[in-house]
Amino acid sequence: MSRSDTLTTRIHAYLASRRQAGFALQTEGYQLKRFAAFAEQTRHRGPLTVKLAMRWATDSRGHRPLTAARRIEVLRPFARYCQQFDPATEVPPRGLFGRAHRRLTPHIFTDSEIRSLLAACPRLYPPGGLRGASCAAIFGLIAATGLRISEATGLRRSDVDLERHLLHIRRAKFLKSRWVPLHVSVAQALRRYAQRRDQDALAVNAEAFFVFDYGRPASTGSVEYAFRLLRTALKWPVRGGHPAPRIYDLRHSFICHRLEDWYAQGLDIDRNILALSTYVGHAKVTDTYWYVTATPELLALAAQRFTRNTRGAS
Repeated sequence: MSRSDTLTTRIHAYLASRRQAGFALQTEGYQLKRFAAFAEQTRHRGPLTVKLAMRWATDSRGHRPLTAARRIEVLRPFARYCQQFDPATEVPPRGLFGRAHRRLTPHIFTDSEIRSLLAACPRLYPPGGLRGASCAAIFGLIAATGLRISEATGLRRSDVDLERHLLHIRRAKFLKSRWVPLHVSVAQALRRYAQRRDQDALAVNAEAFFVFDYGRPASTGSVEYAFRLLRTALKWPVRGGHPAPRIYDLRHSFICHRLEDWYAQGLDIDRNILALSTYVGHAKVTDTYWYVTATPELLALAAQRFTRNTRGAS
């Protein structure tokens, strides 16, 4: 690659091609752009090499092997794409820094933690503004339905049918759409939020369902920033493998709590998890099982059912 902007140009072309095929690649796109910036800072010239990939992969603040492994995983498909145009491109071998998909235990929120999160939202600046009301509605919706954060922030007014208690999730992961039924209590909470939102003259004509102050749509990045502020103030104890609780852990928590309820009610787990997989927008039921975390409550309920079944069998 002779021109300094070739890596950036090819990254844009690669992302456009993959996104046209239905892949969002939000995190991957961000990482590839950081890789291009790193290559430019180090004055790299020529094709992508394993040496350059290794230098970038290990150039993280924490120098964690998992971070390096995931960076290599991001680079591998891009390197294969580049080989079509420059055969001298080197594809980093798989497993160069170990496995990239080591599942870190999520933080499973308790009901008390979720309530404290929602109660803290009105403290967000500006006092009494839409930002706090919108964040409370978004966090409550994710906790009650297991939506992805991007699915919640991407909702438009026309996607929310509060009369029929339905959400229309458009073009989610893999460009799939689905209908999400709402519990009556969730629909009531969203209705209260919508009434509060439409009292704001700058928000009443916004197309987005969730709106911050000055009529700005509530973006994923802005909601994540608000969550970090609240997380710092609330000082939750960390119970997972990540440095701190994440919004995404609300989705994990929703799935785990559903299994706890089903075990407590004596329902057929295998049958119900198929419906749950469709509800949360997974392509395969194995994707839903990936979210299941062995909480003490879930293990206790599963053990009780096992004991009942073995006694009945004998």
